[in-house]
Amino acid sequence: MEYKSFAEIPYYTDCEPVVSGLGYSLVELRIFRTNGTVQVKIAIAHKDSSITAGIGTEDCAKVHRLLLPRLEALLQSQDIYMEVTSPGLERNIKNAAEFVFFTGRYVKLYDVSVSDWVSGKITTADGTSLTIKTEDTERNIPYGQISKAKLLNT
Repeated sequence: MEYKSFAEIPYYTDCEPVVSGLGYSLVELRIFRTNGTVQVKIAIAHKDSSITAGIGTEDCAKVHRLLLPRLEALLQSQDIYMEVTSPGLERNIKNAAEFVFFTGRYVKLYDVSVSDWVSGKITTADGTSLTIKTEDTERNIPYGQISKAKLLNT
């Protein structure tokens, strides 16, 4: 699985402080232009991973209200379609950098070194690997050994 630093994602460093100031983490930011409009897709999670309540429509609306004017200025467009969502209960992890947001959550991943699925609770994650606590042990798995990963609703 590829690790792409959030600093490499266009406009992430411009949007992250706004989202963080509201008490959320910016998990995903995708911006693309189609048919003369700008489409923005955002996923947010609670900054404090110990909060068990999910992200609701009020949370998404709060981020949308504050972030839209900033994106209109940054992208120099008034024609922006923005969608703000939660990461979902069983999110497919797209970028290994996302693991840091889900410390304390359960994950299922395909480890190519053992050619099998491994499940456990994320205890730590950094720029090169993550550590998960399985039923019998704690394992450190480099991102290069992970081909797929998914959050579990546990």
